[in-house]
Amino acid sequence: MPLSTIVDPKAAKAPGPRPVGHPPVKIGKIGVMLVNLGTPDGTEFRPMWRYLREFLSDPRVIELNKAIWYPILYGLVLTTRPKKSGANYARIWNREKNESPLRTYTRAQGEKLAEALRDLPNVVVDWAMRYGNPSTSSVAERLVAQGCDRILSFPLYPQYSATTTATANDQLFRALMKMRAAPAVRSVPPYYDEPVYIEALASSIERHLATLDFQPEVVIASYHGIPKPYFEKGDPYHCHCLKTTRLLRDRLGWDERKLITTFQSRFGAQEWLQPYTDKTVEKLAKDGVKSIAIVNPGFSVDCIETLDEIGREAAETFHHAGGKNFAHIPCLNDSPEGMAVIEAMVRRELSGWA
Repeated sequence: MPLSTIVDPKAAKAPGPRPVGHPPVKIGKIGVMLVNLGTPDGTEFRPMWRYLREFLSDPRVIELNKAIWYPILYGLVLTTRPKKSGANYARIWNREKNESPLRTYTRAQGEKLAEALRDLPNVVVDWAMRYGNPSTSSVAERLVAQGCDRILSFPLYPQYSATTTATANDQLFRALMKMRAAPAVRSVPPYYDEPVYIEALASSIERHLATLDFQPEVVIASYHGIPKPYFEKGDPYHCHCLKTTRLLRDRLGWDERKLITTFQSRFGAQEWLQPYTDKTVEKLAKDGVKSIAIVNPGFSVDCIETLDEIGREAAETFHHAGGKNFAHIPCLNDSPEGMAVIEAMVRRELSGWA
């Protein structure tokens, strides 16, 4: 006999009576937390130093032994890099809100998702950063304080890497370790090959290319790199990136010469995933390619790596090497296509809860 004929589901979920004098308890809500990488609170030396220290102290990001890495981090990196990085951030800083574009866009995604999920009154949407503010722990505590006994965490990285998705999950569980009554938790899996994501990327690319006054000979799908040893130890990130490009190429009807994969943002002396974006851009120009466009499928929102590293540095490299026409295709951000991806993934992963 079906369970539904024996037990009324609503009655089964109804809270029982509390003893006289029992303090009020908020329960029964579901928190959805969008989690992005992070951002400094300002472009000056101190906020940049705090952000870089937290980021580069993560053992999943830098896997060197602390006895080797920390003297380099505190003796060299944190004495020189904050000033340079601060200057880069200053070029893209949202002056109106006095924050980085990553924070602006992530907040907008959270607000639009909350509006899209208004048909689920017991769902509370918030957003957090793995590094910087608002911190993952503070947002988790805020959701629990609102009565969320279940939390769906959404690390906003389409392709999985231990340096991104895993460290976002690590930070959430660190927060739960400090809670007496910790909520149940789910994490949205990587969505590098989800049809809604591939369609959103393709539609965004097509729409942007239609606004250009030139036709790019080559479009580069540039992903954030990871050290090659991380891949060799089993990180699936490289495979996820290649599959995203392949599916995107199939959807757009392009061949392997039209849409290529590269990796950017390398740091330190060791070898990273190749081909490198900057070297590829330079070589294309020297080989006679006059028009290119670059898209960043691995970034859910525009940030320092897309707006400055690609929008400025890659453009300068291409032009200096002889290229003529350069375009950076924006990330999905809080566009209708981007929000369609986020909403679809959240609704699917809320199944059985909401």
